[in-house]
Amino acid sequence: MPEFRQNLLSNEWVIISTERARRPEDFLEDKKEKPPRPRLSPKCPFCPGHEAQTPPELCTVPGNGGWRVRVVPNKFAALQPDLAFQPEPDGRFLKATGYGIAEVIVENPRHDLSLATMDVAAVRDVVAVYKLRYLSAAAGDKISFVNIFRNHGVRAGTSLEHPHSQLIATPIVPPHVRYPIERAVRYYDTYSRCIYCDMLAEEKRKGERVVAETETFVAYAPFASRTPFEVRIMPKRHQASFGEIDDAELPGFAGILKDSLARIHTGLGDPDYNFIVRSAPVGDEKAKYFHWYLVIIPKLTTPAGFEIGTGIYINVTYPERCAEFLRNVKV
Repeated sequence: MPEFRQNLLSNEWVIISTERARRPEDFLEDKKEKPPRPRLSPKCPFCPGHEAQTPPELCTVPGNGGWRVRVVPNKFAALQPDLAFQPEPDGRFLKATGYGIAEVIVENPRHDLSLATMDVAAVRDVVAVYKLRYLSAAAGDKISFVNIFRNHGVRAGTSLEHPHSQLIATPIVPPHVRYPIERAVRYYDTYSRCIYCDMLAEEKRKGERVVAETETFVAYAPFASRTPFEVRIMPKRHQASFGEIDDAELPGFAGILKDSLARIHTGLGDPDYNFIVRSAPVGDEKAKYFHWYLVIIPKLTTPAGFEIGTGIYINVTYPERCAEFLRNVKV
């Protein structure tokens, strides 16, 4: 029979639909093989030799006579850093100037790679730049929230194939982010414990949804996964802000991130996906009630009217089966 599951953090419900249940391997059968990409593309603005097609770089990781990672302002940014943030009424409504920071992290000179197929050293360079740019953005005037994310594939919203991530920092903390924080505060006030740490401890105790575990990180399919093969990566050490990750922990984070993406890439035929680094708002870096994490969301199903109308997602595969499938993928 169908099953409701509740997300302890957000209080949201998902439905695990046994009537629609699919085996994890069924998603591979749906995939159309993607055409191979060239090592370099003559039309790609992110490929080496085309640097003049982007705004001037903000920073680079040099190597091999050129660059290994390159960060540039987003040429088509939704927000602009040279504006003053000024909320003002518009009748009964509220508006503000579009102040913020928008950057593109070009992850590798090669057009045909992704974080799933790069070597661990290259992924380590990328996550080190994530931390560097996170701290730079968080130091910005009136910045309250920093979001690092990656869109892989057309269904995930990307318009350029070249491997890249993005950072957008805003002067507001969105309600979508604020509500789980308020829940976490109430939980801490009641139990004097971090709700994220407790959720991680429960996933480790059960074990059946754990995809991979290292000395410092755990990757698992959440109990109330909204979509098939959703994977969350969390540090074992309590850290509220991604900016608080120790440099010594970056190789471990890079390793489990690459491992998780490689399992999804190999096991599911390189599906489109989004991932998001969810961190505490600026100013709450030492909060005892919050715990940063990265969530990977493969785009294997499409939310329809019921999900849009209710906010209740229908997941057609058990997270336990997804975790087991990914554990068994050879990478």
